[in-house]
Amino acid sequence: MLAALALVSGPASAGPPSPADAGPLDSLAHYYATQDAAAVARLLAGARTREERLLCRYRLYPLTRDESLVADIPSVEGVRSAREAALIAGLWGFRAAQASPLRLPTYGRRSEGALNHARRLNPDEPYVLLIEGQSLLYKPAIFGGDPHAAQGRFERLRDLIRGRRIEGMDPIEPEVWVWMTLRRQRSSQAEPLRRRLLARNPPPLFRQFLTDPP
Repeated sequence: MLAALALVSGPASAGPPSPADAGPLDSLAHYYATQDAAAVARLLAGARTREERLLCRYRLYPLTRDESLVADIPSVEGVRSAREAALIAGLWGFRAAQASPLRLPTYGRRSEGALNHARRLNPDEPYVLLIEGQSLLYKPAIFGGDPHAAQGRFERLRDLIRGRRIEGMDPIEPEVWVWMTLRRQRSSQAEPLRRRLLARNPPPLFRQFLTDPP
């Protein structure tokens, strides 16, 4: 599936958005990457749409482990936004990760069903690629987990967002996830890539991933 990994070094983050580009969550990527949970919570409180609320919840939960953020997850039925469906899948994935063995199959199916819905709408939506890659990386192989396939999703994401501003996503994020797939595969490319990414002075969250991976 994958060609040889070829990463081009670049800035760790894009410059500030112009007034025309700025949106209600234009600071979310910065707050998430700097682990500022209080600031993400403020963005969540001021979110204007369900998609904005889902995105803030998806970013805030790993920083806080607040179970209320993965309660009352909306149904994917009738959703026409690939991003929204992917975020619903991501929230179910977080809930499944903390579930009892009795609940795990139910939550896992809901996550996979929402992700399948998102893929049908737009397989190249950045959050579809991110959440699908995370699912492939962390699922056991018996349930379809595949770090090599996950690497492909993250590389596709890296290439798609190069030069673009994606709400809530630092440009270095997919490259760090590529590294995590290489690490899982025990690839000889993993350590050189880690050194290159650290040399770019990544934001605190991604520096933590590179020094103490989840």
